[in-house]
Formats: sequence, C-alpha cells, structure tokens
Amino acid sequence: MRNLFVLFIVFCFTISNAQISDFKTIDFTKADNIAKLHEGKNLDNLPVLAHHLTSKLITDVEKFRAIYTWVCTNIKGDSKQHNKVSRARLEFKNDSLGYIQWNDDFKKIAFEKLLNDKKTMCTGYAYLIKELCFIANIECEIVDGYGRSFETNVEKLESINHSWNAVKLNNKWYLCDATWSSGYMINGRLFVADYNDGYFLTDPILFAKNHYPMQKKWFLNDTLKTTKFIAEPIVYGETFKQKIIPIGPRTLNSAIKKNDEITFNFKSLKPISTAKISLVQVSGTDKKRYKIYDLTNENGLVTFKCRFKHKGVYDVHLKIDNDIVATYTIEVIKT
Repeated sequence: MRNLFVLFIVFCFTISNAQISDFKTIDFTKADNIAKLHEGKNLDNLPVLAHHLTSKLITDVEKFRAIYTWVCTNIKGDSKQHNKVSRARLEFKNDSLGYIQWNDDFKKIAFEKLLNDKKTMCTGYAYLIKELCFIANIECEIVDGYGRSFETNVEKLESINHSWNAVKLNNKWYLCDATWSSGYMINGRLFVADYNDGYFLTDPILFAKNHYPMQKKWFLNDTLKTTKFIAEPIVYGETFKQKIIPIGPRTLNSAIKKNDEITFNFKSLKPISTAKISLVQVSGTDKKRYKIYDLTNENGLVTFKCRFKHKGVYDVHLKIDNDIVATYTIEVIKT
C-alpha cells in the first residue's frame, strides 16, 4: 500500500511539474532587461507602457514575463490600504453583502492610489497585470480567494482576503501572484521590496499550499478541485523560492505518543543537497536542531524521520539551507 501511495504522489507531481518546465528553454534575460530599462515609468498611459514592455519580444511568455516583472518591481504594497481592508473584513465578517458594497466603493479610491502613487494591495496588482495583458493580447484573469499565512486562514477558511492571476500561454493556464512576488509587509506597516520569482508560473500543487480560489477551477489540478480544505503545514515565500512542496505530515497539527517517530517528506522541484536539510525549533533567538535519520532523496522525493522523546507541544520548522520552508505543530502525549 505504501508503495502505491508513493507512486501516486510521483505520478501527480510528474503531471504538475510540467507547469514549471514548459518554458525551460526560454531565456527571460531580455524580458527582464526590458522591464528594468523602463523602471519608474508612470501609469498615465497603459497602452504606451504595454507597448514599451512587449513590442520587442516575440513569444507571449516573454511578453508576460516583462509585464509581470515590471509590475512586481515598480508597484509597492500599501500598508494603509492593507490595514483598512483588514479592518473592514472584520467589521463585515457576518455581512457579506455589506462588505461587497464597501469594497466596490473602496476600489475606486484604491485604483486612484495605484495610478497616482504606484501603491496598492493584491486587487490592484492583479488588476494591473490583467489590464496590461489585455492590451498585449494575452488572456489573463483575476482570481479571488483565500490567501493562507501564519496570520490568517490558518486552520479554516475564515475570510476571502487575496487576489492573484491566471494567465493563458500556448493554450494552457498558469498561476502567478504579483503581490507576493513584489515583497512583504513588516508588522503590517512597512513594505519591503523583495522580488520572489517563485510565484511566477508556479506549480499548481505548490501554489495551492497557500492559495485557495473561490472558483475551484483555478486550482488547475483535477485532484485539488475535488479535495476538501484541510489545515496543511504553513508555508512561506522561501518555500516558493526553494520550490519545495511539503507532503507529510499532511496536516499542520499532528499528535503522537512519546518516543514515537514521525515521518516527514516533501517534493523538491529542483536539485537539492540532503546536507542542507534540517528540522529545528525556534524560541526567541535560540534554535534547537532535531536529530533526523533515514534521510533519502529519490528523484526529488525527500523523506526523513524524527523521534520526539518528551511530552509537550512543539512548533517545528523544516529548513532548507538557511530558509524555513514549512512549519508543523507536533503534540507529544504520554505513552
């Protein structure tokens, strides 16, 4: 049975991995350089901007790359908008129609802020990507849903709080998130520009680790479309940079008996050295490194085991090199 399970996982990932390998022969250097060349351009005339970004590129994927890179590196996250919308979601938590009306009114203000100051939040990023794609004759859609992080939608889907894009290239749909590619917020106040290429044409199974669309067709994976939401391990921007897909434990919370071992496994979508893999617990500035064993890497499917000897509740983190890529909560009970 275990061998069948492993074969099923490998089969699913083989299909899914085609998403990020479809354009492995494409060199995006020219597209990235064009985006860099037009750094700082304003948004007064989107057709002109789209022309500058795409006219010297041949393929749609290169054109989209130039658009995506430019948006991610020229538009800043707006902490004030973020906080205002977060407060509104709480205020209208039990009044979905009221929130829709509030949000429709707020969009006008948000888009004006985007056009004038090049500051926005997720809806603005997704809107701008779609508009520039439309002008460049590239089919693109805005996808609304649940963005999952260590702060929100952790154990259940409580609030629709995020938007991203699906883009059609060579008659196939792909997923991307310009908001989370562009950088991150510190304490909801300070935006830090830090481009993360891991959210560009992302593998659907990896993307679903922290993106849950309202319309399930945008999972772009038949298995995911029919799977109910469960609270999986928390993943981070570094997970996407490292191209790591956590597999087991499947859930965020696990309960085991004292001295029992627990098996961890994940899929790496790029070559990985087992010497860089570790499991740690973080408390303030202190880090405890757990002893892991039976570590194997079979064609990118990595498995290892760890034994927990003491009763308690532990937040443990999977690390690749210096990056935390997944967080699990392990409750160890008496024998």
